[in-house]
Amino acid sequence: MSKTKEKAEGKGGKSKKMLLIGVGATLLTAGGAAGGMYLSGGVTGKEAEEDPHRPKLVERSEEPAEAPAEGEEGKVVLKEGTVSVKNDKQKVDPKKFEVTYIALEQSFTANLADGAGFVQLGISLATYYDGKVVQNVERQAVPIRSAVLMVLSQQDAAVLSTPQGKQMLQRDLTHAINDVLRQKEGFGGIDNVYFTNLVIQ
Repeated sequence: MSKTKEKAEGKGGKSKKMLLIGVGATLLTAGGAAGGMYLSGGVTGKEAEEDPHRPKLVERSEEPAEAPAEGEEGKVVLKEGTVSVKNDKQKVDPKKFEVTYIALEQSFTANLADGAGFVQLGISLATYYDGKVVQNVERQAVPIRSAVLMVLSQQDAAVLSTPQGKQMLQRDLTHAINDVLRQKEGFGGIDNVYFTNLVIQ
């Protein structure tokens, strides 16, 4: 056998080995992807199971909201949601969904950051999600109060006395309350914070 014929056979053997390794790796990758899809429900057409404890959006109804029964004034009616969401950070269309207002009973009083005064504040929370968010707020009342007081104590009296300062405070309070709810309950759901009273001295 000539040397050139031996070299050609040697190269052909290496090419076949490389081809077999490449095909094997492709099959292994495809098998892993198929297994992952099967486990996640992708092959069967089923979506991942919904968490029954996750709040849902409440679709707006043409019918007026039910009034609370006698002796239940001030209690928030726990609405039932129908629209599932992946997370609570997506924008909600207020024309499509029903809002619930959650009044926090006690007002907040805190010294301002500059030490020259204090702020007294009453707030209500707005959510487009169902009664689970209301229950989460009630269950986490203590850490929510703490977070609100922390935000208030960082405010500057001169900034807070302007409309822009008040809007910034609304955003800061909304973020702080959602952070508490996400940490403690796994879901925020508060769309906005509204002032029911605000005194700066």
